[in-house]
This record gives sequence, structure tokens and C-alpha cells, in this order.
Amino acid sequence: MKPRHFLTLMDMSPAELQGLIRRAIELKAMRARGDRHMPLAGKTLAMIFEKSSTRTRVSFESGMAQLGGASLFLSPRDTHLDRGEPVEDTARVMSRMVDAVVIRANSHVMVERFAEHSHAPVINALTDLYHPCQLLADIQTWIEKRGTIEGRTAAWVGDGNNVCHSWMNAARQFGFTLNIAVPKGYEPDAALLKACGTSVQLGADPKAAVHNADVVITDTWASMGQEDEKTERLKVFQGYTVDGALMGLAKKDALFMHCLPAYRGLEVTADVIDGPQSVVWDEAENRLHAQKALLEYLLAAH
Repeated sequence: MKPRHFLTLMDMSPAELQGLIRRAIELKAMRARGDRHMPLAGKTLAMIFEKSSTRTRVSFESGMAQLGGASLFLSPRDTHLDRGEPVEDTARVMSRMVDAVVIRANSHVMVERFAEHSHAPVINALTDLYHPCQLLADIQTWIEKRGTIEGRTAAWVGDGNNVCHSWMNAARQFGFTLNIAVPKGYEPDAALLKACGTSVQLGADPKAAVHNADVVITDTWASMGQEDEKTERLKVFQGYTVDGALMGLAKKDALFMHCLPAYRGLEVTADVIDGPQSVVWDEAENRLHAQKALLEYLLAAH
């Protein structure tokens, strides 16, 4: 039987995603009470990271340990992945030795190739196209603060990047509307936009996108691998900073989200990210709980 992978939010049904988030909230409460819950004792997680990370690595390693399992961290210099050995061969061998594989990669296509030939579940911990684990944490945070997100309005301001793509998929899966404001030339993937239908509205005006929104989200203007574009991006994204005036156009109780790392004074001002509407620290913590729920679901329940 082929293993279950989690490469995008579309790999699970809306009911499964809702169940994962409910379980994440339960696991969070259990940890707060000091309950020991170790269903993954004897299981091993391999973590292949082509890109550096803080929250992703710490949350997966800590989560696996808290569930009773072990993890192996592999940087690019530690494997032959796609340099001297085909991705497919690495997948065939590694997946016979471990129980799950987490990959943080430059290329989403590479992760798809790995998953196609893996005997163990593969989890996308960020690629150039998607960041689904971040969205599990984001939606968990929203539900903890405000209840169901169905029927609500979210606003994305900034680059049409991998996190934006996962918010687009979330709009389809959780039944809310996403208004996107991006500069010309930095729009999200056209095919994905078409697939999202009326769940996603694309424009270039941050004020129009944020108007009456329930949550406002942004991300760094230059992601990893785009350092050579930074100077140009700083010019293009002028006017896309989430500041107090822009947040003032959203609903009075609107939340602010950012996947981090954040650059105060660029994509967001300090008074917003450090202010009362910001839930970024809860988002960051919830990576741990959401990913524990995902690991448990993929490894213990199936």
C-alpha cells in the first residue's frame, strides 16, 4: 500500500484537516498539563533540509521527541540527494530505514519525485511553491482565537509566494475568502489562482484587500534564495507595508499573522507585529502542536 504524503493542503480532505487541527489543540492542552503521550515510540523521522530553518527544525525535532520518537537531521552536505545520486534512489533507500521523511527543499518538483518513490510518508516542510505545515499552525491559531474561519475574509499583502499559495489552498479547504494584494509581476501561480475560483480575489491595492478583513497576513518581501533580488524588491514593494493605518481598514478585532522571520519597518511595522492584534508568537508555537498532530496521524493512526 502506498504511504500517505502531505505535500500540500490538497492532499487531505477538509474533514481530515479539521480533525488535525482539533487534535493539535488537544495535544497542546495535554502538553500544558504535563501529560506524557508517546505513540511514536520506536519510530524515526528523517529531516532533509536544503534550506536553513529555525521554527521548522525545532518544532519537528521537539515534536517527534515529545511523541516518543527519534529524528535525524540531514543538511545538504550530509546526503547525496540529487548530487551524485538520483532523488529516486535516495528515496527508495532512506524510506526503508525510517518511518517518515520531512523535506525542506528548494524545488517542489524534487519533493514530488522523492514522495513518488518513498516507502514512508513524506511531509513538505517548505518548498518554492508551498508551505502547508505553516497553514496548519495558522488556521489552528485562528480557531483558538476566533472559532471557525468558514465564511470569514483573510487579506494577504505582499509577495505571491509559497505561503501565499498555501493560504490560497486553505481558502478552498476551509471555506473562507482570501483577498490578495501584490505588485504587478509578483502575482501567485496563475493555474492555482484559476483552480481557487471565487475563493480567492487578486488585486494590487493593499487597502482594497484589507478593507473589512478578519485577518491580515504578510511575509518577508525577499525569501531565501532571492537575496540577489532584494534591492529591486525593496523598491517594488514600497506601499505594501502592513502598518497601523492599513490595519485600521480591517475589522476592529482583526488579527495580524506573519510566518516569521519578520523585518520590522519593511513588510510590517513594529507597532503592528508587537501590538495587541498580532498573534505571530502563538502561530510560531502552534507549528509544534500542528506538526505533532500531523506526525501522529500519518504514523500512529495508519
